[in-house]
Amino acid sequence: MAILKINLNDPLMKAIKAVNSIGGKSLTQEDLKKQRSSMELASKLATPNDGFTVESFVAEGVSCEWVKPDLAHNPNYIILYAHGGGYTCGGLGYARILAAKLAISTGFSVVSFEYRLAPENKYPAALDDGMVVWNHLVQQGYGAKQILLAGDSAGGNLVLCMTQKLIEEGRIGPKALLLFSPWTDMTATSSSYESCKDKDPILTKDYVEGVRDAYIGVKADKADAKYSPLYGDFKDFPPTLIMVGKNEILYEDSAQLSKKIHKAGAQVTLDTEKDGWHVYQQMPLPMAGRAMKRLSRFVTNVIYE
Repeated sequence: MAILKINLNDPLMKAIKAVNSIGGKSLTQEDLKKQRSSMELASKLATPNDGFTVESFVAEGVSCEWVKPDLAHNPNYIILYAHGGGYTCGGLGYARILAAKLAISTGFSVVSFEYRLAPENKYPAALDDGMVVWNHLVQQGYGAKQILLAGDSAGGNLVLCMTQKLIEEGRIGPKALLLFSPWTDMTATSSSYESCKDKDPILTKDYVEGVRDAYIGVKADKADAKYSPLYGDFKDFPPTLIMVGKNEILYEDSAQLSKKIHKAGAQVTLDTEKDGWHVYQQMPLPMAGRAMKRLSRFVTNVIYE
């Protein structure tokens, strides 16, 4: 099988790379402006053109969207999705890329939300906003086991933290977790930071450390499970799909997460794309389409087993 050649000059690839790169570890206003502008461009280039409808709503002050599939709609389940962007970028437009793909591939309505961003709003602002939306959906009559949680990159970190929080509080957790290249370990010490540093077309260690410090502060214990869910408890965890690219510096964040969930006795599937990069599912490529089909099969097995 031929190795996929990545066109780094593709406008969408350039926009996504600009979101996930900074010149150093300190996040300046110029960096933020560039990243947030590039994220808006990425949303315009990558969001599917049809197959879904969008409805806006507000949950206790948090701006949200329903992204509903036009066909094969199953109203009995919904997906609550948290976008990536290092906790410093992103909004409903950027979230719509994967929210639309999730809706189309699963037949479930997807709720995305605009959590507060760092450095203006540090931890636990995003987590608090995620829990507000979760509680809103439950109050609207959705049972916890009717809700699947999904997230990419920092959004993967967020929904992992939400799930651990729910279980720790003795509440019912989600039906399943769908994770795209989740950021699980804020210590930034795993081996893939070195082994993939020259292969990763999207992320740099400087970027990861810069947005981490913007979100939790430079004095925080980076191995604390409230920031790094990899070091948390996975007892009673829901079935989890982890999709990751073999070429990304966050590869071990996914591989180690899979091992810990499995060791805790929960169901987990690690889906590794050998030619993939960080959240490659955003790209309008056959490889991304195949990934969403695999995700659909996972969801079908969990829901209709």
